[in-house]
Amino acid sequence: MSRVDLPRLGQKPLIALVDRANRALQADMVRIAHLRGHPEVKPAHNSVFGTLAEEGSRASDMAARAGITRQSMGEIIREMVDLGILEMRPDPEDRRAKLVTYTDHGRRVARDGYRHLIELEQRFAEEFGVTEYATAREILGRIAPLLEQWANEESEAEAG
Repeated sequence: MSRVDLPRLGQKPLIALVDRANRALQADMVRIAHLRGHPEVKPAHNSVFGTLAEEGSRASDMAARAGITRQSMGEIIREMVDLGILEMRPDPEDRRAKLVTYTDHGRRVARDGYRHLIELEQRFAEEFGVTEYATAREILGRIAPLLEQWANEESEAEAG
């Protein structure tokens, strides 16, 4: 079998660093939920907690924000409804659509999660220093828009 000569970066790729940090943060959220009395929370539920607006959201919008299929989001939502974390009701703007909202129990779970996020932000700022942490957050926040900009520019160049 021949050896494929792949180019090497000489360091771990940014995508691998971001992926590892994301997985660690996701696992930490579930671990803390369990420690704070919410053993029913699963890793898949993070996609709901991260995309459900306080006033409620449509499942299709949540799926798009989470980057998963509507079917996958629907399965997660149904499971969380069965667990008493979420409820579905008619969307007041479109009675044919359903609006996903938190139950009282779900609001407690989400509140505990957001408190933990605030604690994490504070701990990271203490660990890395306020300025360095703010710089890291700013750079991470600029990556997706920059990639979108470059993709648009490439599409325009190909079309033109």
